[in-house]
Amino acid sequence: MGTFYNLGSILSGMMNNGGTQQMNPLLQMASKMLTEQGVNGQSGLADIIAKFQQGGLGDIAKSWIGTGENQSVSAVQISSILSSGKLSEIASNLGMSREDVAGGLSKILPELVNHATPDGHVPESNDFISNALAMFLKK
Repeated sequence: MGTFYNLGSILSGMMNNGGTQQMNPLLQMASKMLTEQGVNGQSGLADIIAKFQQGGLGDIAKSWIGTGENQSVSAVQISSILSSGKLSEIASNLGMSREDVAGGLSKILPELVNHATPDGHVPESNDFISNALAMFLKK
């Protein structure tokens, strides 16, 4: 029950409550990061997982992909993995501070990656990732 409760809390915090069920802009940006074209033609998801591995946080990212419990990640760790330019770009687009963006991503990314990898591995197709995230976000 803990996982579903945490997921529900995260998602309800990500939704705007203006009578519409539009996604929070940070959730939209995080989804876009996972589905956009990454380095060397790989998916954005594969690119982010590679950054976690290169930054010494591969075990955390692997827990999101695997079928077990997701390990948490801190805002400081997100800041160390994503370039300050990327965080600044997102912050500027959303009118948020870089610290708030990193804090939000620390809560959003584990669940998004978990649902984008239902078979326990990183899909090669951006279309598959997009479809998996779209189905998850409609729930």
